[in-house]
Amino acid sequence: MLVGFIGLGNMGSAIAKAVAKVEGTDLLLSNHNVAKASKLQAEIGGTLATNQEVAEKSDVVFLGVKPYQVGQAIAELAGSINKQAVWISMATGVALADLEKLLPGHSIVRMMPNTPVALGAGMTSFTASDDAAKAVFTKLMVYSGETVEIAENLMDAATAVAGCGPAYVYQFIEAMADAGVQNGLARQAAIKMAAQTVLGSAEMVLKTGQHPAELRDAVTSPGGSTIAGVVALEQNGFRYATISAVNAALARNKELG
Repeated sequence: MLVGFIGLGNMGSAIAKAVAKVEGTDLLLSNHNVAKASKLQAEIGGTLATNQEVAEKSDVVFLGVKPYQVGQAIAELAGSINKQAVWISMATGVALADLEKLLPGHSIVRMMPNTPVALGAGMTSFTASDDAAKAVFTKLMVYSGETVEIAENLMDAATAVAGCGPAYVYQFIEAMADAGVQNGLARQAAIKMAAQTVLGSAEMVLKTGQHPAELRDAVTSPGGSTIAGVVALEQNGFRYATISAVNAALARNKELG
């Protein structure tokens, strides 16, 4: 299967790294940005090609351009597009109905990944136009982490939680590490401690199936240091700030759509 990528920004490159691990796939990488494409090619293999060549030759095309560029990007490929190709868009806010107008007759997937897909630890939400598109997509994303099919009207919410979520988590890790440094820990040690704590805590949620509140209570002794920290988080609006961040991202997603 020949899989093409048009748009090799952070997200497109992350997806390409995951897809490159799938047996029986060959990659065509857009050379629109030669330096970036060449660097990615050196890491994962594949062949550099023009956008027109990607559209003409690929069995599957991942489209990773900005939402406002989608219409123009596809229009510029008119006459070059393989009529049998499955198209997979990662453009925030661009609905399946709009993609189907731009690509009539094609099987289409609308996806929202996050950058940990590059390490096989991503969370990708998707909605597909038909079962054939779904089957191709799930096969190509098998090494990306977790995928979940959702109703299209929930894509903006999923984007605000999982697509934008890594940025919130990185900021939390940075803040934890800053506190460690403030109290005498070396920077790299503090970052490692904070990051591993987040990773391990996430694994506990996923593998035990327990509610996060139950797991928190299990490590919160009466009158202890942990409950003192939890109270400080509540006093400073941690929960509300997190909910507000997701809602702000959701509002922006709707504006973009």
